[in-house]
Amino acid sequence: MTGIDIDKILRLAPSPAYVVDLGRLRHNLAILDDVQQRSGARILLAMKAFSMWSVFPLISRTLQGVCASSPWEARLGHEEFGREVHSFAAAFKESDVVELLQISNHLVFNSFNQLERFRPLWEKEQGRVSIGLRVNPEHSEGHTEMYDPCAPHSRLGIPRREFDGRSLKGVEGLHFHTLCEQLFEPLARTATVFEERFGEFMPQMKWINFGGGHHITREGYDIDGLVKLIRYFKDKHDVEVYLEPGEAVAIGTGVLVGEVLDVVNNGMDIAILDVSATCHMPDILEMPYRPGIKSGFDPGEKAHTYRLAGASCLAGDVIGDWSFAQPLHPGDRLAFLDMAHYTMVKTTTFNGIQHPHICTFEPETGELKVLRSFGYEDFKQRLS
Repeated sequence: MTGIDIDKILRLAPSPAYVVDLGRLRHNLAILDDVQQRSGARILLAMKAFSMWSVFPLISRTLQGVCASSPWEARLGHEEFGREVHSFAAAFKESDVVELLQISNHLVFNSFNQLERFRPLWEKEQGRVSIGLRVNPEHSEGHTEMYDPCAPHSRLGIPRREFDGRSLKGVEGLHFHTLCEQLFEPLARTATVFEERFGEFMPQMKWINFGGGHHITREGYDIDGLVKLIRYFKDKHDVEVYLEPGEAVAIGTGVLVGEVLDVVNNGMDIAILDVSATCHMPDILEMPYRPGIKSGFDPGEKAHTYRLAGASCLAGDVIGDWSFAQPLHPGDRLAFLDMAHYTMVKTTTFNGIQHPHICTFEPETGELKVLRSFGYEDFKQRLS
C-alpha cells in the first residue's frame, strides 16, 4: 500500500480500528474520473463493497451515484450520497419495489416474472425511474465459484433463451455483472459475448450497465482499453454506459489495526489478537483469502513464525500463518493491509467481540480522526 504512513497510523489509532487513508481515496477517485472524462461513462459506487457514508461527500464530487442491492442500501445512498441511485436485487418483495421506486433512478429486475408482476407499480413512475433487466451472458471469467455470477445454475441474470417471446415494453437498459477483482481483459471478452447474445436488443435501449468487479485503480489495469470499449458501445449503440465498481473505489485505501492480546503454544506459537477473521475479515474464511500484513512474511521466511487468530470462541477463527523478524508480545500492533472494502460492510458482533472503530487518516495534516466507536448498546440493540 504505497503512500500510506502505516507506522504513524499504528501510533495514533485505537485498536481495533479500520482506518481509511483519504489521500489514497482521492488517488483512486482521480483515476476513475479520468476514465469518466475520457470515455463519457458514468461510474457509480457499489455500496455492497464500501458503504462508509462519512466519506460519501468526498466520493460524490467525482462519481455519479451509487448502486444498491436493498432498500436500506438505496436509502443510505439517497440520503448521504445525494446523486443517482441504481437498485438491483435477485428478487424483490412488493414493499421493496414501492419503496425503491421513490428513491431510485434505475430499478433493475432479475427475471421477467418480477418485471411483469410489478409492472403496474413501475409503469406509474416511467419517465422518472428507468427500468432495466439483468442478463446472464453465460460466459464465466470467475476463478472462485462462490463469487462467479455466471457459474452453472447461477440465480443472477436472465439467460438469452429466456428472452424469446418476451415483451421488453418499458425496459430501457440491460445490466450484466460477471467479474470479481479482475483486470480489463475479462471484461473485453465478456462484452464481446454480451454483444453477440444480446446485441439485437440494444437499439431499443437507452443505457447499458457493465456491472462491477473492475479493478480499474489496480496497477496494470488497461485503462486505455477500457476507455476504447466504452466509447465503442456508446458510439455503436447510442447508449449511456454505466460501471459500478466498489473495490476500485476503496482498494488500497484502508488498514485494520489490531493488537496482540496473548501468545500461546500448541505445537507452534499462536498470537491471539483483538481482531477476528469471523467478525472483522469474513472473506478470509469464505474465499479463503490471505490479507497482507505490514512487516509480515510467509511462514518460515523470517525467524519467528506465528499463527494469528481471533479471540472468539469459534475454533476456526484463524487469520493465517505469518513470520516476523522480531518476536510478538502482548501489546504489539499489527496492520492488516487493504482492509477498506468488503470488511466494514460484512462485520458481525458474534460473541460480543468489540467492533473496530472507524477512522480516517489525512496524510496532508497527519490527523487521525475517529468517526465512530461502538459500545455495548450497539451489540445489544441487534437483538431483542
